Amino acid sequence: MDLNTVVEIRDARHPAPWRPGDGWLGGGTYLFSEPQPHLRRLIDLSRTGWTPVQQRPDGSLEIAATCTIAELSRFAKDLAAEAGPLFEQCCRAFLASFKIWNMATVGGNLCNGLPAGPMISLTAALDGECLLIAQDGARRRVRVADFITGAGRKVLAEGELLRSVTLPARNLACRTAFRQASLYGLGRSGVLIIGTLDPLDGSLAVTLTAATVRPIRLWFPPTAAGLREAIAAAVADDEWFDDIHGLPEWRRHMTYRYAEEIRRELAHQEAR
Repeated sequence: MDLNTVVEIRDARHPAPWRPGDGWLGGGTYLFSEPQPHLRRLIDLSRTGWTPVQQRPDGSLEIAATCTIAELSRFAKDLAAEAGPLFEQCCRAFLASFKIWNMATVGGNLCNGLPAGPMISLTAALDGECLLIAQDGARRRVRVADFITGAGRKVLAEGELLRSVTLPARNLACRTAFRQASLYGLGRSGVLIIGTLDPLDGSLAVTLTAATVRPIRLWFPPTAAGLREAIAAAVADDEWFDDIHGLPEWRRHMTYRYAEEIRRELAHQEAR
């Protein structure tokens, strides 16, 4: 898609005052997929030189907003963590071509805020924290589960930049369970549920995405009834997503079904 309203592309390494019509350019796979008539200038992040993904001394994992899906997948193959397989499962949930994998970024997926964004699913399930930088340099941190407030809605202020997402070491040590459903064999996720089992205290958490307008992460008692009650209390009736990829009733049904499967799977792992 030619963005014929864009008159300038600036290098993000050379800051300039933010003005109406500015937008951040990461991989561009969404940006150039449809008209963006509100944009006049793009601030290109591709030359910032940020390390795509790195493990910190405390065991946490920092993922740069510019990290591509391909880079994250390669890194995760050698990640010695219990939650390691979850990275590839979420990368594969894109069902995208190698061209998209090599250009689409983790930050772009989060900033689009779409319910089916699998990087939202991954980072929310592992209780990731976003680092946001304002135009005046002020920094703040927001949990991924709070970063997305609805379908396509985020807490980003005008001109604010998502710099990175950090995943705590404790959550990387969790055992995980993954379920995904689509109406089509190669379609967009209509439901994507991730469960985690904390090895330290044995707590069970489930993260609901794709089926809901925002990521919802909740803890629940290790019983079927407790899980159903927790989901019912956490998701309002108008928070079940509704589009051509699935009716709210179907998404709700599959969420309860997959969440119970996950509860049983993780409970079995804990008993071993």
